[in-house]
Amino acid sequence: MSGAFSRARRLAKIMRIAGRYRLDTFFDNEQLPKWLRLSFRLSPWRLGPEPELSPGVRLRKTLEELGPVFIKFGQVLSTRRDLLPPELADELAQLQDKVPPFPQQESIAIIEKALGAPVHEVFAHFEATPLASASVAQVHAARLQSGEQVVVKVLRPGIEATIRQDLALLYTLAKLVARYLPDGPRLRPVEVVADYEITILDELDLAREAANASQLRRNFEHSPLLYVPQVYWDYTSRDVFVMERISGIPVTDMETLRAKGTDLKLLAERGVEIFFTQVFRDSFFHADMHPGNIFVDATDPADPSYIAVDCAIIGSLSDSDQYYLARNLLAIFQRNYHECAQLHVECGWVPPSTRVQDFESAMRAVCEPVFERPLSEISFGQMLIYLFRTARRFDMEVQPSLVLLQKTLLNIEGLGRQLYPDLNLWDTAQPYLEQWVQERYSPQAMLKRLQRHAPSWLEQLPALPDAVFENLQQARDADRQLSQQQRRMEELQRQQRSLSKRRKRHLLAAIACLAAAATAYPGGWQLLSQIPPLSWALGAAALALLWPREPDS
Repeated sequence: MSGAFSRARRLAKIMRIAGRYRLDTFFDNEQLPKWLRLSFRLSPWRLGPEPELSPGVRLRKTLEELGPVFIKFGQVLSTRRDLLPPELADELAQLQDKVPPFPQQESIAIIEKALGAPVHEVFAHFEATPLASASVAQVHAARLQSGEQVVVKVLRPGIEATIRQDLALLYTLAKLVARYLPDGPRLRPVEVVADYEITILDELDLAREAANASQLRRNFEHSPLLYVPQVYWDYTSRDVFVMERISGIPVTDMETLRAKGTDLKLLAERGVEIFFTQVFRDSFFHADMHPGNIFVDATDPADPSYIAVDCAIIGSLSDSDQYYLARNLLAIFQRNYHECAQLHVECGWVPPSTRVQDFESAMRAVCEPVFERPLSEISFGQMLIYLFRTARRFDMEVQPSLVLLQKTLLNIEGLGRQLYPDLNLWDTAQPYLEQWVQERYSPQAMLKRLQRHAPSWLEQLPALPDAVFENLQQARDADRQLSQQQRRMEELQRQQRSLSKRRKRHLLAAIACLAAAATAYPGGWQLLSQIPPLSWALGAAALALLWPREPDS
């Protein structure tokens, strides 16, 4: 009962805040159900004027007041530029995940329960005041007994129950949007909430985040491009994550970077290289690279590198998606729209029934105006948005991994051009993509793939004759069953024809008996001649309906 009361109270708060910012004006009230239309008309917020704010600002402020889960949902929603109008997506991208910290005593209790020992025994020093606090967790500075400086990330208490309750409400709101908003079906809000549910629930497992960070660190070990802090697994669990404490310059601190004489052009180009290396070499990319998660190591200003934290959201692509994405990007920037359309059909991103010529024409209409700008102003991420948006008209189902890729590319572009406004992303990316496509089908790469799959093939080789024999046997059994079914069908048709003939004979016999009776009875024919014509017509119609028909062969 208390759970139902809590949900009702939460829903009332959502309605109150939504009413204050007049989100009811987002809907066509005449299309709403009567009870909801009536509740809107009786609501006290209609007595006040509509806020003098744009729809995007009103939506952003609503989500900010609703709290962490809705803020994070808005952040995820802002990446769906293939669905949202640009003004809404731009406004939601400004959402800041600023949450008050939870009490120190609760944080310490969670750490001690997870690690099975008092904080003062685990750490030589522990700062009870958190360094930062977000919607899912907060972090504390500490020093291990062995001397290493670390940060301790602690899951917010009770956050899972809060998230699941708000997710249920989000699903309800999404269904209302899908049903009653004019663009509701196109926005596919229920599927967006489902994608968000996977993302937010994954963030509740800090051990998963630690594993992601460990993998990313291994991928860039000894690399001059990117550094990922070390994970201390002896102190990490689902609720607590301990990692190396790093010192770097926030990537948005342009004043400090310039004061140190940092090579900003090289730094911007390295960001692009990191992205393509993660996507195409490793198929494992950091998908939450907003400025708060990126720092710069400018110890050597002429050779700067990046430091990445918060690996809760990771994306990956299949081998086929990697290949087709690389070729699609190359085809687009070479303005080869026919090849791009063919690739979409080949890789199954659009249905096989799609007319390549129609898709090619649609892409040309969208992309040609973009290419009238200088290459340094063309957005790679925006091109992907145009690509997906156009493909959606041809029933393309956008995969979550591709959406994460689009979001990450937009973040990288934004950072790169903030560091170096004249960054030409294409000059940086084209050689990498062309080399990657060539190497993928080089003899050496083919040999490596054969070597990788050879053990599995050799393991299955002895079973190959049995599998072939089994398939042949199944084919023979299927033929035999089909033959038996055909024989049964023929027998049923024969029986039906025989029955039809018997019914026809019985009906003819009945007609003959009726004629004989009429003849035997004195004045019978005169009596029959007095029957009205309508009765004869009805009788003939009845006879036609009763007459047995031959079954269809």
